[in-house]
Formats: sequence, structure tokens, C-alpha cells
Amino acid sequence: MKPLASIALATLLAAAASTALAQDTPTPNSTNVTPPGFQMPAGEGCGADIARYRAVQNNDLSMGHVAKSVYNKIKAEIAAAEEECDKGHEAHARAMIVASKKRHGYPTDL
Repeated sequence: MKPLASIALATLLAAAASTALAQDTPTPNSTNVTPPGFQMPAGEGCGADIARYRAVQNNDLSMGHVAKSVYNKIKAEIAAAEEECDKGHEAHARAMIVASKKRHGYPTDL
């Protein structure tokens, strides 16, 4: 086989394998990703914001949508915000959650 033909064949095989792998990967917006009984925590204030962000993180980790190392960073950020919330520093705790969401690519306008 000529070198150019073998390069072309290898490229085609790699593209086909990549396409096959992409088709088997669930999309984050699939309806079958989150467990059926999942409910987003309700409420208002920094405690509710923290509970919702924590629930999203736990779900994302269980579904493989966030790496364990990133999850651990976010978990520490949530814990720090929770400390502020427990001290009665509502605005600061909520700002910490928003900053964490922005830093890690989560929407903040929901």
C-alpha cells in the first residue's frame, strides 16, 4: 500500500472510531441522566442556594459530568459559603456561590 493511501485509511478509521464514541456518550441535557426521584431543594436565602448548588454537584458527580477533582474544589467552596451563611452573612454567602458557579461554568441567572 502506498504511504499516502495508508495515511488516508488511518485518518478515515480514526474519524469513524471518534464518531462511534461520540454517539455512545450521553448528552448532559438527556432526560435519562438525572434519577427519576431527584427534586431540587426549595426555599429562599443562602441556605437554599447552597442546598441547590450542592444537589446539582452531587448529581453531576454521580452522572460523570464533573471530574472528582473539580467536584472536590466546588465542595470546599460550598462549605466556605455555608460557613458564611451560618454566621448570618447572607449576601456574602450568596456572592460566594455565584462566584463558584461562574468559575466552574454553571449558569447564574436561573
